[in-house]
Amino acid sequence: DKNSEVEDAEENLREVQSSRTSEIEEIQRAIIEENDRIFNPLPKKLENEKKEPVMERQDSSVRSSFCGIFMDFQMANQRQSSRSLASKQKKRTSELLPLIDLDFSVSFSLLDLPPVNEYDMYIRNFGKMNTKQAYVQCNEDNLDRDIQTEEVETLEKWTQHPGESALVSGGEEHFNLTHSEMTPTPKMDSQRLANFLRSACQVIAVLLEEDQVATQPRKLRSRQTSLSISDSCFQLNTNQPFLHGQKISCLYVSQVQRQTLLSAHGLPEKADVGLLSRKSLICVWNIWQPSSPQKVLTCGSEVMCCCFSPSKATLVFAGTADGSLLVWDLREDSRMHPCMMISETEWTFRVPTFSTDGILNSVNHTSPILAVEPVSTSLSSDHSYGLSSLSYQEGILFPKDISQRMPQTLTIKFLSSNPNHFIVGTNIGLVGHGTRHDLKVVPKLFRPQESRLRSISITAIDFFPFGKPLFLVGCSDGSIRLHQMTSEHPLMQWNGSTKGQPIIALQWALTRPAVFFVLDASSNIYIWDLLENDLFPVAKQTMPSERLVTMTLLGEPEKANGLLGIVLAKESGQIDIQYVKKKWALPRPEESEKLYSILLQSF
Repeated sequence: DKNSEVEDAEENLREVQSSRTSEIEEIQRAIIEENDRIFNPLPKKLENEKKEPVMERQDSSVRSSFCGIFMDFQMANQRQSSRSLASKQKKRTSELLPLIDLDFSVSFSLLDLPPVNEYDMYIRNFGKMNTKQAYVQCNEDNLDRDIQTEEVETLEKWTQHPGESALVSGGEEHFNLTHSEMTPTPKMDSQRLANFLRSACQVIAVLLEEDQVATQPRKLRSRQTSLSISDSCFQLNTNQPFLHGQKISCLYVSQVQRQTLLSAHGLPEKADVGLLSRKSLICVWNIWQPSSPQKVLTCGSEVMCCCFSPSKATLVFAGTADGSLLVWDLREDSRMHPCMMISETEWTFRVPTFSTDGILNSVNHTSPILAVEPVSTSLSSDHSYGLSSLSYQEGILFPKDISQRMPQTLTIKFLSSNPNHFIVGTNIGLVGHGTRHDLKVVPKLFRPQESRLRSISITAIDFFPFGKPLFLVGCSDGSIRLHQMTSEHPLMQWNGSTKGQPIIALQWALTRPAVFFVLDASSNIYIWDLLENDLFPVAKQTMPSERLVTMTLLGEPEKANGLLGIVLAKESGQIDIQYVKKKWALPRPEESEKLYSILLQSF
């Protein structure tokens, strides 16, 4: 019985093994067929991946049959899905292609530019619908229509230019013509022609001078500046025979023609015999032509101050030491004035067009005129203006307690935004406030921070040129004050910036609201930038060679080119123009608003 049981067990084992072997063979055949159907190689991702080991079966015979074979059923399933999706898309494409067809019957032109003549263009722009041209303007249809191409009768004559006699034109039929047949003489606007020739001559003169400078050696053309505050400089040629020994008393730049400059020269040290004996001069310069002054104006008394007309630089006004007011009209013909040949050059010395000398009335000045200012009248449409002059002994606008000290007025300035208002500087440290029409103003006086009055002269005043009602005041004790028109006391006051040296001139920069320049009696130039430092000047320049007499600024605020020049008059009569560095000339964004906010915080 035991033998029979063992035999049965062995037989059962053989059957199980044979069934498993047949099952494995079927799986191997399926795998081989699947591999044959695959044309594309496996992805690189699967090739690079580390093959995972297959779970070993417990049976050793099964492990031997699966050795070296990897089966990835997931990739096979994905490939089957891809093939199924591709077959669906191919079927959809085959169904839609017969339904889609391109229509080539519609065509259009990308650029339609037919030839257009003048008449077609006129009809296109100005023609109307339901109209057509009935006639043409040529002589072929001259039957019952008037045309514009009639033959014009002409007559030939000879002419002679320039004319050397009374008869400068004529012809064979000259004496047979009647008065009605003669062509009328065309009208000529002599004033307009003179203005054109004046402008044209000035342009030609500038071009010729530029060509002349370009032919000079480079050392003469470019002059390196010795000042640390400037990038370049040049000089006006004051080395003229009639300017020797005459000191400069005043500089003035036109507010309209910003390249035009006035320089007032005092009486000569040595009396000369001739036309210029005991004459003071005013030179009109064009900084584009620095080789010589454009015009020379003469005066029998010493000129204390001068200015241009505000609307156009055609009139020059001056105040003298004997109290006279003078006017020169620069448009006058040079033949109306005396000429003199000096160093092989003919110079015209223009005498005043109008003078208050000899007019005896109560309005005349009896003491030296210290300031003249043009006053614009905004109510007029013809650019008319007035002139204000200030004498040394005119004590006005002050209360009784101030008038008892007999204050003397030294300088005057008008508010550009409202020319009805003006301020005057005195010799007791106060600045008076008034109007031209005797209106009540508040405040009447602008005082320093100190309450007591002192014998301090107001030597310079300049209004803020960027719209805000601010003005600077320079004093003889070296103090500088910044006022606003609505407050009696200053917004800021600097006492020790010049170490007690008197202020000779100060002026706001024409291109930057936060910058202003100061000149003291020791020939020191100070540059203030209130955005950078509101306590001390940001730069100081001492003139190394000789003493400076006065200073003014020139520039073009309408152009953002960063050109800002300082015109410096030396004691020797020399005039230098220094162009300051760009950081003090180029405007910054919203600079005026930033400055005003700083001033309001400090008040």
